[in-house]
Amino acid sequence: MNPALDRFIASLSLARVLVAIGLAVLAATLLNPVFVTPYPVLLGRMLVIALLLLLVFSAAGFWPVQWAPPWLVQVIAVALAAPVATYLVYLPSVQGQVFEVLKHEGRLSGFVLITATVLVVAPLLALGALYRERDAQARNQALTFALERSQLERQALDARLRLLHAQIEPHFLFNTLANVQALVESGSPQAPLVLKSLIAYLRAAMPRLDDQNATLGHELALVRAYLELMLMRMPDRLAFTIDVPAEVQAGRFPPMALITLVENAVRHGIDPSEQGGRIDVQARREADGALRIVVADTGIGLRDSAAPGTGLANLRERLAMFFGAGARLELAENPPHGVVVTLVCPAKEAP
Repeated sequence: MNPALDRFIASLSLARVLVAIGLAVLAATLLNPVFVTPYPVLLGRMLVIALLLLLVFSAAGFWPVQWAPPWLVQVIAVALAAPVATYLVYLPSVQGQVFEVLKHEGRLSGFVLITATVLVVAPLLALGALYRERDAQARNQALTFALERSQLERQALDARLRLLHAQIEPHFLFNTLANVQALVESGSPQAPLVLKSLIAYLRAAMPRLDDQNATLGHELALVRAYLELMLMRMPDRLAFTIDVPAEVQAGRFPPMALITLVENAVRHGIDPSEQGGRIDVQARREADGALRIVVADTGIGLRDSAAPGTGLANLRERLAMFFGAGARLELAENPPHGVVVTLVCPAKEAP
């Protein structure tokens, strides 16, 4: 079908047709006392005139002109078409004889009265329709701008998240390699096994460093591999447990987030302690749908630990971007010594 014809048919909306019919009924009712013509005939004429003028109004909106804005063209077209439409509805009553309408005084009076009424009402109706159309276009444009702004903000957040990934990944990897280097330099007999475990760990971890669809289960696999690696390095000074129900592991979770907490617990809590310590990782889904993750260690604690650096600072920002402003990262003492880090992640809505 012709695209122009499709747009023309679409412009003849049900609302416009109903308004035209309503005004035709109102005009026929108001003019009925001064006409000898039966009300059904008068109503029929007014309905035909209203629908003809609606067709003219819609068609004029697609007429490209340079000398006037489209709305003015539509108003002028309706005003010019009003007497023509009125004349056309009178032709059947005179068997199509063109000049008979003007010879009969009664018909001429009716023609003038109907034309005058239409000339007053039709332009006002056209202006009202144009105002509503402009108002709808303004609302649609505002919604379009809001959608575009939301998309741009999301793109900016995605870019910021990728930058934070780029900062965290080398931070984690270089810390791990430094731990292995210290083990090798000390001449520990565990060095070959640790290197073998590190290679296996990196093979599993590297494809996931920039995984946008990472889940909590993926993170837990990395955490377990890392802790087993650290356990080989200090078998007498480290113990750990991971207690996370299977039903929460499928949820999306920012990559390298949980491993950052565990790595900090080893580096700043367990490693500096002569006695070592224990790391416990737990996760639960709360009644409101929020995910609560706890990483507790029995290391030297907050008071004596080194500053956490970029890891936790970036993690707070990543959680806020991933889960929203309601995401929280809380640090507290773990009596008698150690640190408890709690992540509270609100339920993430589907995009």
